[in-house]
Amino acid sequence: MSRLKVAVLISGGGTNLQALIDEIEKGYINAEIKLVISSNKNAYGLIRAEKHNIPTIIVDRYNYSNKDKRQKMVLDTLEKNQIDLVVLAGYLEIISNEVIEGFRNRIINIHPSLIPSFSGRGYYGERVHQEAIARGVKVSGATVHFVNEETDGGPIIIQEAISVEYEDNEKTLQMKVLKLEHKILPQAVKLFSEGRIEVVKNRVRIMEGEE
Repeated sequence: MSRLKVAVLISGGGTNLQALIDEIEKGYINAEIKLVISSNKNAYGLIRAEKHNIPTIIVDRYNYSNKDKRQKMVLDTLEKNQIDLVVLAGYLEIISNEVIEGFRNRIINIHPSLIPSFSGRGYYGERVHQEAIARGVKVSGATVHFVNEETDGGPIIIQEAISVEYEDNEKTLQMKVLKLEHKILPQAVKLFSEGRIEVVKNRVRIMEGEE
């Protein structure tokens, strides 16, 4: 089976990128990260990629002030590199409809809550956990989902939950959820690489793997 060609889009530290790199290097996922695209020239994730000899491209507001041009650059780069799967790993730019249509059910995102709770426009980073703590939820978690035209509204691939203790704050909850992200994002990429994901309307069916 040929290796899955993956592009990872980042804006910050890239810990989820690192989780993918680690699991690919262990042989857990039959994939290759062909490139990392960052919307931030100072993202530490770029250094992570360079340490593993992964090509990087910066598509930021300074070099491409027009959002449509930025997204066109992203789309052209993905197509040029014949990417099979796009992974959004802390990418803080809204993906254009053109990119979504060009890679329908081939773009996945990791979100730090149990969608549909604390999701949608404006819900990213610490705000997700601040809102969860303020609401007093007893359970939170992480979600990997396909990207469609609705923010955080695409078909859900994997969700995993953790308990929220009374003593938790947004920082401790964020660290708990981040551990889940590092676990389930590689799982979702592995499932995709094995052709075990079927999208039916807005639901995902996980097919059994070979013994």
